[in-house]
Amino acid sequence: MVVPPDVAAAIIAADRPVCVYVYDRATLRANVDALRAALPPGTKVAYAMKANGDDRVIDALRGHVDGFEVASGGELAAVAGEPFVLFSGPAKTDADLRAAVAAGAVVNVESLHELRRLLVYGQPKVCLRVNRTHPALPGTHAMAGVPTAFGLDESALPAAFGIAGDVVGFHLHAVSNNLDAAAHAAFIRDAVAWALDAAARWDVPAPIINVGGGFGVDIAGDGRFDLDVFAAGLRDLDLAGATLVVEPGRFVAATAGWYATEVIDVKRTHGRWFVVVRGGTHHFRLPASWGYSHPFTVLPVDAWPYPFDRPGVTGATVDVAGEQCNPRDVLARDAAVASVRAGDVLVFANTGAYGWEVAHHDFLRHTHPQFMIV
Repeated sequence: MVVPPDVAAAIIAADRPVCVYVYDRATLRANVDALRAALPPGTKVAYAMKANGDDRVIDALRGHVDGFEVASGGELAAVAGEPFVLFSGPAKTDADLRAAVAAGAVVNVESLHELRRLLVYGQPKVCLRVNRTHPALPGTHAMAGVPTAFGLDESALPAAFGIAGDVVGFHLHAVSNNLDAAAHAAFIRDAVAWALDAAARWDVPAPIINVGGGFGVDIAGDGRFDLDVFAAGLRDLDLAGATLVVEPGRFVAATAGWYATEVIDVKRTHGRWFVVVRGGTHHFRLPASWGYSHPFTVLPVDAWPYPFDRPGVTGATVDVAGEQCNPRDVLARDAAVASVRAGDVLVFANTGAYGWEVAHHDFLRHTHPQFMIV
């Protein structure tokens, strides 16, 4: 993997010891453009902030996406003033609901109880999140089609419409990180057919049909979500006046981020080589939580400030361990390296989504990484 020159320059300019996330505006916007081109004309693209809510990322996407999907009052406040905001989440507080109504956000309602609580605060824009029966869709996390805490069971729809007749559409997000583009297109076709039928039955004119996100990124391999196959699967989709909405997060942000961390030590114990870095899973948790080895590139740094030899290794297989007092703090295992030395920097690509956002930042009170955008 080649580190883009502007990203490499930002990493080298970072404070020492290097520990930095670098995000790239052009990649963020290009990913939005590529997805939009594959979708039916008029589809609204609402970036899912949960993937990466860094203010620099949000600012780069303002005006380039049609809106934002948020899942907390804090995220809602971060995009205050945006004309199209959708509010999701299975445990919205009263403060969340009040703020959503005040902001004019579309609320993706998760339960009958939430709907009743929401209506206390005025006449909101309501999309009913439905955990419906649908064709199996591959991915790393199933949100619907199986028992989960998300959404209403289809059997609750009559009660929901009895509580709130003023419903603007349906939220049907089903899966996270799916790489099967043909299956995803088939899911959207099925979701649109279901939603149009439900809208006719319950008299919802020109409904929002929000199919969520779930467009996958293979962060550790060479798989990809094939946008050409996806576009072909949606060709001539008839929305019958409805507005299709998608909520991409990972697809937009993952490939636009790099996590770089300086090598503090290189050592061998019990027959294995360890590269110990200033960073770890408290900054980038996915390798530990998903149980995989994240690929990296060694960025050589020739400067060496000490009067003694640098520890290093050539032509070896190494494990990359972090700075925590925790044997599970490992970012990569059995990784082949041509050469790596203390003072070099390891660069982990495809870390722009669910990297810093889901890590346990303050364990051991280590200093947080820097954040840059190029």
